[in-house]
Amino acid sequence: MVSRTLALLLFLGTTQISAQQTTLPLPPVPPPAAPSGDYLVGAGDILQVTVYGEKELTGSFRVDNDGTFPYQYLNRVKAEGLTTQAIEESMEKALADGFLRNPQVSVEVREYRSKNVWVQGQVRAPGKYPLPANASLMDAIFLAGSTTADAGNWVEIYRQRSAAAPGPSVATAPGNKPDERIKLTDVQSGIAQSIKIQDNDTIFVPKAQVIYVAGMVRAPGAFRFDDGMTVFEAISLAGGVNEKGSNSRMSIVRFVNGQRKEVDAKSGDMLQPGDQVVVKARRL
Repeated sequence: MVSRTLALLLFLGTTQISAQQTTLPLPPVPPPAAPSGDYLVGAGDILQVTVYGEKELTGSFRVDNDGTFPYQYLNRVKAEGLTTQAIEESMEKALADGFLRNPQVSVEVREYRSKNVWVQGQVRAPGKYPLPANASLMDAIFLAGSTTADAGNWVEIYRQRSAAAPGPSVATAPGNKPDERIKLTDVQSGIAQSIKIQDNDTIFVPKAQVIYVAGMVRAPGAFRFDDGMTVFEAISLAGGVNEKGSNSRMSIVRFVNGQRKEVDAKSGDMLQPGDQVVVKARRL
């Protein structure tokens, strides 16, 4: 009887402990990581400058549009395009030149200026997005839900060229050409991390361009166009020449200034977006 009572008490005690454990508060979510030490300061950032032992030289300074900020003794200090460590070293060297003996300077970014960009085209959620100053091109596309299945091979960037209100229409306006054009694969792989996003940029992901393959092939139809695509590669996408087709009787149909033109083609000929490759029947 005693052993049964003891077992019951142990069970109830274990249950109570488990219940207490499940009601413990969750640990706080850690704050997002600060930008790495290789962050390049930009116009609009607010810097906290500390000169140890020199209270009058310590304070917050906003980087102006010319990339500098005003500072006692030094007139203006260059900051844009530099890391905080580079700014520290520059200021220590300048202050040591006739102003302070062995100055110790610390520079931190107190506030990162946000940029407003438009992300348009073949993304899942086109729109206007605020980005931190250190954001990459891939960050902007990620905020817009990433690219759709219809996205082409390029990402275009249109800069604001005048005081006129920017917006998504800049990418589709007749005659407008992008200021920068980057391969989508380079953006996704991180190769294009050095591309700087500016305030009021429009980032545009065009729809994939296509070519067509018709005639004596196994699977005629429309196919995604890639830069440098040849007639041979296009025919391969269409399953190759069928038993009635000729490997030497091929043509390219292309519209030039609205006029349809058809020229004989060889397997190594380069294609342009919108071209139609026609494989003709073998001669009897």
